Amino acid sequence: MASVASNFTRASFKQLRPLKIKASSKTFVRSTAVVGLTSAALATYYYNNDNNNKKSNGNAAKALFGFGGASGLNAAQVSSKAQDEYQEIYNAIAKKLQDEDEYDYGSYGPVLVRLAWHSSGTYDTNDKTGGSYGGTMRFAPESTDDANNGLEIARKFLDEFKVKYDWISYGDLWTLGGVCAVQELGGPKVKWRAGRVDQDASKCPPNGKLPDASRDAPYVRNLFARMGMTERETVALIGAHCLGGCHADRSGYKGPWTFSPTVFTNDFYKLILEDKWQVKKWDGPKQYEDVKTKSLMMLPADIALTEDSSFKKICVEYANDQDLFFKDFSAAFQKLLESGISYTKSTKEFVFKTLDEQE
Repeated sequence: MASVASNFTRASFKQLRPLKIKASSKTFVRSTAVVGLTSAALATYYYNNDNNNKKSNGNAAKALFGFGGASGLNAAQVSSKAQDEYQEIYNAIAKKLQDEDEYDYGSYGPVLVRLAWHSSGTYDTNDKTGGSYGGTMRFAPESTDDANNGLEIARKFLDEFKVKYDWISYGDLWTLGGVCAVQELGGPKVKWRAGRVDQDASKCPPNGKLPDASRDAPYVRNLFARMGMTERETVALIGAHCLGGCHADRSGYKGPWTFSPTVFTNDFYKLILEDKWQVKKWDGPKQYEDVKTKSLMMLPADIALTEDSSFKKICVEYANDQDLFFKDFSAAFQKLLESGISYTKSTKEFVFKTLDEQE
């Protein structure tokens, strides 16, 4: 496993924990320590260099403005399962995140967010394929897509809950795990709905649907539009790069985005706007490093957000207002996790309590 050039040890990193400070009925999250970094688990968009999505980019405007239409796959009727049954699974995942703190920076949380993201981000509004519905990353070719390197770690982490709660589908379990990780790492509440149904390998989306981190702003805009995302939703979802980092033996890239990669904050936007970045001199793919410490990294597609006036304007908003980022991320992440799924009006949205809130 690749490591990041750092003057700090993994032990020092594990001092980081979300510290919740309530003021004026709002919850703010800060890191309890500022430390250097090793390498980490989340990369919100990984990293096919397969000239992704050429066929769908021509229809990007249609997807962006919702002209594509979609009836979607029908969510299963799971109304017999009450919220407390899903809360029980949430709690079990959250407890395991607390107990097993030897992975990367001290948390499996970032890689669970990446699993939820990648199992959902294959959705294509043009042909209505992909998405989290079928839990098809269990099978090749989706499981062997270069973009999903390392996600077997997250799937294995959650497997015991599939055994214990055998009535939950993989798609529901993986997305619930991502919601749990966001919330337990100090992020916003994310509404979640059940009803995904396991499907076989024939429903795997073709490789090349997930974002390519080496690309520019027009590519990013078109790729996310193919998923049905607006510009604001695009920037909000990329903000999940506040968590984790990249591994050279998985994506080819190396390093974390922020100084607190197990705490969900708006630091990604602050750092990309306020710090100076230079191309890293190394034998890997093109990426950027911060000039001051050379311990953080940004991907070409991250830096592209600052080179596009529309994207940059939204980055500035989120850098200045963490509450706004949390609000927009919560809505965009729910939309991503539910891409391609049709729910009835009676399908309940669940909002889970964190472990801290249950004490």
